[in-house]
Amino acid sequence: MSSPTVQAPRSPKAHAGTDTFPPLTRAYLQVSQVVRETGLLRRTPWFYSLVGAALVVLLGAGLTGSILLGHSWFQLLIAAGLGIVFTQIAFLAHEAAHRQILASGPANDRLARGLAAVVGMSYSWWDSKHSRHHANPNRVGKDPDIEVDTISFIEEDASQAKGLRRLITRRQGWFFFPLLTLEGINLHFLSARHLASRGPVKGRWIEIGLIVLRFALFLTPLFLLLPVGMAFAFLGVQLAVFGLYMGATFAPNHKGMPVIAKDARLDFFSKQVRTSRNISGGWWATWLMGGLNYQVEHHLFPSMPRPHLAQARQIVREHCRTLKVPYTETNLWRSYGIVISYLNRVGLAARDPFECPITAQYRRA
Repeated sequence: MSSPTVQAPRSPKAHAGTDTFPPLTRAYLQVSQVVRETGLLRRTPWFYSLVGAALVVLLGAGLTGSILLGHSWFQLLIAAGLGIVFTQIAFLAHEAAHRQILASGPANDRLARGLAAVVGMSYSWWDSKHSRHHANPNRVGKDPDIEVDTISFIEEDASQAKGLRRLITRRQGWFFFPLLTLEGINLHFLSARHLASRGPVKGRWIEIGLIVLRFALFLTPLFLLLPVGMAFAFLGVQLAVFGLYMGATFAPNHKGMPVIAKDARLDFFSKQVRTSRNISGGWWATWLMGGLNYQVEHHLFPSMPRPHLAQARQIVREHCRTLKVPYTETNLWRSYGIVISYLNRVGLAARDPFECPITAQYRRA
């Protein structure tokens, strides 16, 4: 959701002597100047109004369909659809937290907090985590998205895996997507743990109230209208689809891209571009991934509304071509292959260094 606010640089006239800076030091100043002059940072309330209205209609359709179906296992189709709708609502919460939707910061925060509660997540927890990610993507020790959490994203963590996690880590690339079906439960758990923690939590009681209300409105009708077994199946499918969809959307963005050492020094433009991966596909990828298919542009301009990212991509790509900065873009399926291969490669650190590969191959056979 929320990222550290990127201060818009002043006009070139206000930067006396910037022509003497190395090209990459000026890179962000130059590309942001073009983006601002093109008007790509302007809000698009019409777009988000349409998206919000469509999601409300889909929620209503799901509720109506569930009531009409009654005690039918076709309810699981409604559950899967609900997992997709909740993920799309999470995308909107992410955009509100980045100040993409409304004019003022406090209004965006209130909207993001409410939308996060709709999907059962703590806004304050996600906001803190995501802000640190945007400040230092793929930087060891600073990006929480590459900290070990069942899956290891760097070899040092993989080599220290013990017990069951070590068994998973050895083939973690193949386990990654199946494990994402549990991510929905994990997100609810992490949110609850954050809100119950002893440290200061901004808006703790507001969030607790909203999330408790959300689960009451969702779970009470579910278990009143459906048999217990069917209700649990409904909840399981909804959570599995939600977790898989969320994880499969965020995974291609940085996994398998360069990892930055903790003490490395890198200019803002290079840091954001070199660690991010775009997904090709145009409008359908934008709808599927909530605009996160333009990850490079999103990291450079977090407050840019979703409809403007495609045009910003053309500007940024040309800028990267001029400066000879690698700009990574691939299709969705290829990105998943890269993620699996990368995680399996990292997982090698958890295997026995004295194991003979040929012996292991025959043992598996």
